[in-house]
Amino acid sequence: MATPRVFIVRHGETEWSLNGRHTGTTDIPLTANGEKRIIATGKALVGDDRLIVPRNLAHIFVSPRKRAQRTLELLEIGCREKLPWEERRKHADDGIKTNACVQVTEDIREWDYGDYEGITSPDIKEQRKKAGLGPWDIWTDGCPGGESSEEVTQRLDRLIDEIRNKYHAPVIGKPKGEAGPGDVLVVAHGHILRAFAMSWVQKTLKDGPTFLLEAGGVGILSYEHHSLDEPAILLGGSFMVDVTEKAVADASKPAYEGRL
Repeated sequence: MATPRVFIVRHGETEWSLNGRHTGTTDIPLTANGEKRIIATGKALVGDDRLIVPRNLAHIFVSPRKRAQRTLELLEIGCREKLPWEERRKHADDGIKTNACVQVTEDIREWDYGDYEGITSPDIKEQRKKAGLGPWDIWTDGCPGGESSEEVTQRLDRLIDEIRNKYHAPVIGKPKGEAGPGDVLVVAHGHILRAFAMSWVQKTLKDGPTFLLEAGGVGILSYEHHSLDEPAILLGGSFMVDVTEKAVADASKPAYEGRL
């Protein structure tokens, strides 16, 4: 039975992710090494016999920031339609792998760091100490001049509701041969994707995440028991292998069966 997934992909390495500077609204490119690593990720994880199967994708959401959009390009998902920021599709017809459309949405942009944009955590700690303020925790405190955890939760919940109602509800629990594409790909940023995963499993951001997502990293969200009411984080997903139940049954039969 079909249990759709959400694949979350953090954009590749940038100069600011390397040195720990908080990068929200600032639009900076991937490093050369960051691009190489995303290409390697695409080759390893995207394909008909891979973790992310393009033909199983129903929709793709991407942040408005160019570093996220470049990451999606380098994964080579093979969309039928051109990407929203392209003048024309870059791959030929024989490169089409999915009918999924790509949607740029502010709902999955990075957390607005406000006054902490471009500043490292140690520098923020020092600033707050000089100002007589206590330790900073983005999950509980939000960002001065930027977004609170409540504001982030509001936009993430809106996106999650859209994914569940529009793309997952029509396919979940149906026989795989009848379900059609139901997986969703989300390409965005470190803090917002960690927050997205927390909201997915109905935890408040103030609980604080106990997991990380490295630059270029991939995570998987899904459900238990084929139920929209039981969202879960999938700790490890298997690669796709197109083997029918009949083929499995035939392979398990003794070689002499039917010959007596």
